[in-house]
Amino acid sequence: MASTREIRRRIRSIGNTAQITKAMQMVAASKMRKAQQAAIEVRPFVQRLYRIQRTATTRAVDFTHPLLEVREVHKRAIILVASDKGLCGALNSNLFRLVGRYDPHSTVFIAAGRKAAQFVARTRRELVAEFPYGDTPRYAESRAIAGLARDLFLKGEVDEVRIAATRFVNTLVQQPVVLELLPVGDIRGVEVPNAPRPETAVGDTREYLFEPSAEDIIEFLLGHYLNVVVHVVLLNAKASEQSARMVSMKNATDNADALIKELTLAYNKLRQGHITQELLEIAGGQAG
Repeated sequence: MASTREIRRRIRSIGNTAQITKAMQMVAASKMRKAQQAAIEVRPFVQRLYRIQRTATTRAVDFTHPLLEVREVHKRAIILVASDKGLCGALNSNLFRLVGRYDPHSTVFIAAGRKAAQFVARTRRELVAEFPYGDTPRYAESRAIAGLARDLFLKGEVDEVRIAATRFVNTLVQQPVVLELLPVGDIRGVEVPNAPRPETAVGDTREYLFEPSAEDIIEFLLGHYLNVVVHVVLLNAKASEQSARMVSMKNATDNADALIKELTLAYNKLRQGHITQELLEIAGGQAG
């Protein structure tokens, strides 16, 4: 059985840890509110852009574009978006478990975040490039990632590009998902969970006039569309990371407090037992 001195030492150590996790919880909560707001505010914009893109590409007659070309997949690229730091529960491990299903011999990776690059290196998969992004993802960072993915696809080095990231649902729920990015098509995944579908239903006989031309408009749309999709993915990933870290640190603080209570109770019982033993010894000595 541990002595009272050892129990006091453990209580102090756990108390110091609880102070650290409490401070990290408060920092993550502050960053979480800002990241969540950014992820939520951009959703209406990307949903509208998605609808415009789909309507334009499906209404253009006799129009083809390299970014729309569907090819047999011999090689694919995955943009893996994870966090730079740990202490965010199972957020990264759930995402890596999903990505681990892809054949490493036919898949190359573009890593966004230090943990993503570490996963690729640890599992001995092929890493094309690594991109950092901060607590507030910038559009320039998203444009660089999208530009590399677009170049790989246009050069024929890969036949498909997907994004593996975490979709922010709410503070307690973050979903690891894989989003189809290239070829551009009917997108499903991170940024448009309830996006309206383009107006191509049976019976819709409206005609569309493109000015200056369908080629010019769609060429412009597709470039910006890919950049915005990647940017929204980064915003979702950052909101998910901060939310998961805040919850994880709160759980750690609560567990530390509960453990301190148990140790304090054990300490008081042990101390009371020592006092009782000393009183019995004194009483026995006086009786003798």
